[in-house]
Amino acid sequence: MTASVPTAQPEHVLIFDTTLRDGEQCPGATLNTPEKLEVARQLARLGVDIIEAGFPFASPGDFEAVRLIAEQVQGPIICGLARALPGDIKRCAEAVAPASRRRIHTFLSTSDIHLQYQLRKTRAEVLAIAAEMVGYSRSLVEDVEFSPMDAGRTEPEFLYRVIEAAIQAGARTINIPDTVGYTTPQEFGQLIAGIRANVPGIEGVVLSVHCHNDLGLAVANSLEAVKNGVRQIECTINGIGERAGNASLEEIVMALFVRRNYFNPYFGRPVACQDPLTQIKTQEIYRTSRLVSNLTGMLVQPNKAIVGANAFAHESGIHQDGLLKNKNTYEIMDAQSIGLTDNTLVLGKHSGRNAFRSRLEELGYQLSDDDLNRAFLRFKDLADKKKTVSDWDLEAIVNDELRVAPQAFTLERVQVSCGDHGLPTATVQLLGPDGIELVDAAVGTGPVDAVYKAINRIVQVPNELIEFSVQSVTAGIDAIGEVTIRLRHNQQTYSGHSANTDIIVASARAYISALNKLYQTLKEGSQPMLLSRQEAKEV
Repeated sequence: MTASVPTAQPEHVLIFDTTLRDGEQCPGATLNTPEKLEVARQLARLGVDIIEAGFPFASPGDFEAVRLIAEQVQGPIICGLARALPGDIKRCAEAVAPASRRRIHTFLSTSDIHLQYQLRKTRAEVLAIAAEMVGYSRSLVEDVEFSPMDAGRTEPEFLYRVIEAAIQAGARTINIPDTVGYTTPQEFGQLIAGIRANVPGIEGVVLSVHCHNDLGLAVANSLEAVKNGVRQIECTINGIGERAGNASLEEIVMALFVRRNYFNPYFGRPVACQDPLTQIKTQEIYRTSRLVSNLTGMLVQPNKAIVGANAFAHESGIHQDGLLKNKNTYEIMDAQSIGLTDNTLVLGKHSGRNAFRSRLEELGYQLSDDDLNRAFLRFKDLADKKKTVSDWDLEAIVNDELRVAPQAFTLERVQVSCGDHGLPTATVQLLGPDGIELVDAAVGTGPVDAVYKAINRIVQVPNELIEFSVQSVTAGIDAIGEVTIRLRHNQQTYSGHSANTDIIVASARAYISALNKLYQTLKEGSQPMLLSRQEAKEV
């Protein structure tokens, strides 16, 4: 066994992040290749053990994204997903080939309902395919993971046989998926215990779980699995993913961090041991959550555990009184442990570039000179409008400025007129792909609707606005507003995001951002998926 393959019984829980694969299957969460690369780099900074970078056979774009991540992202194992088919597996091996640490993750349905209605194969056929395809994967890479899809609803005795066959064929990791989020924690724990007791050779592989959240039990099931000997958890940032999503990385990691005294005995450690149970750099959690939310357009609900806006907010007088006396009265973790700070940067229009750069570096941003110049101009503009600029404001403008889609259309200016006795009217001026200034106006049901109609008249790309949301970055009447929108065209979804003290401007910029992604796709003549979304449903 080489150093690139995890040991069968690691001393900590391996975090297998599938945000870029399963997370991206969340309707509307599609990312382009540069965005996937940016997320992968942040996942490496976060300290995940394995990045499942995509499904290389699904499309040329997915193949290229996995290949680039394998080539450019160092640290984590880079993994690709493949159905138990020779073409899938070969394509996956080609995509992850540039990585110094690479893995093929192949899967095959094992539940009777999947065998009868989806695969239309017998148990004997599935058993033979599992062994053959794991063996083929192992001939291409040393690190192979196998998943019996819908394991939670598979007859246990047959599941044991399939897992044993996969181990004998060379699988180094066995992943047990609760594909439809059906099991309860006690049931899932018993399933894992049964596998460990009845599968020959199971002690020589890493046992993993992949839980879906259809009943809201994904995190609970994953943690119960850890108690029963699982040492790898597959999860996503913010819990995004197919249907109701996956186990949330931040909830898994912080549960193991905050309650490590409870989990320590299951690792053979003294109860009071303070060594972490994962290798995640928890201070990067919040930044990673924000990045994924901004790029996918999938907003984090305020009451979301760990990373929601209300996670560390206290309104009750009793709670506030307790916190003032001792934070431990109502907070079980420190906000700073996930990368949140209450710091305020008191800089104004006379502040210099070096101070600006220094604070960004403290916040974890390493900007090129060109990026710094653009962000500094945005900061100066903001400093003219606000008395103080907080770290939250800085994060918003930097994220907005640096994550710009290919600029086919650029917003030059926008002007609106509205009121309770007038027709909401917007005039918009854009710079088009050929550098020509384009101007049009429209009337709408409100100022944002009017802006969007005017933009549509100029761009003339058919689309359907399916989501529009505005969030305040900080409190106060001069707060920055963040706008996230999602468009749909030919069953594909495109997201846009922008931040500004003027929410009309932010709304226009977010819309242009999404339209630029759509326009670029149409211009390049995007190739159709080789797999339908239904076919690409994962473990």
